[in-house]
Amino acid sequence: MIGSNIAKRYARALFDIAQKEDKIEIIYGELKGFSSILKENRELADFFANPVFEDSDKLAVIGNIIDKIGMSTTTSNFLMLLVDKRRTDILEQIEECYRKYMDNILNKVRVNIKTAFPLSSKLATRIKKQMEGLTKKNIEIVVDEDPSLLGGVVIGVGDTRYDGSVKAQLNDISGLIKEEM
Repeated sequence: MIGSNIAKRYARALFDIAQKEDKIEIIYGELKGFSSILKENRELADFFANPVFEDSDKLAVIGNIIDKIGMSTTTSNFLMLLVDKRRTDILEQIEECYRKYMDNILNKVRVNIKTAFPLSSKLATRIKKQMEGLTKKNIEIVVDEDPSLLGGVVIGVGDTRYDGSVKAQLNDISGLIKEEM
């Protein structure tokens, strides 16, 4: 929870600057890009988190990465600040908080769909339209295939979850049978 509150403060500060510069989505893209580099390269993430290495070495490494991938001054200064304050370990949380601030301003909501089989474009469009009508917001669909569901779909919108999977139905039936025994 503490890390979450710190992440919110950092995300809010970056978001406020991005809003003033009218670069909300650009800076989010850069933040997400750097965050994904750390997710894909555990050794690099561990290097930044390890207090044994000098801050000057960490700043040099992050400077080289920023030069190679190209990034706005705002985002690069922010990432340098995270290294300086030893907060790179909460970058993923910062990214998530920033995205929530951005989605709120852009009147956007992400809908996570888990399905056992590939989702057809026709069904994805139908779900998107229904969710837009329900939420009165622009919808971005993220589809995740999960064969363990057996069939059906699980739709997540914010904190709300609609579970229409075969797995959930079988678990419900199993629970009813156990109650009757």
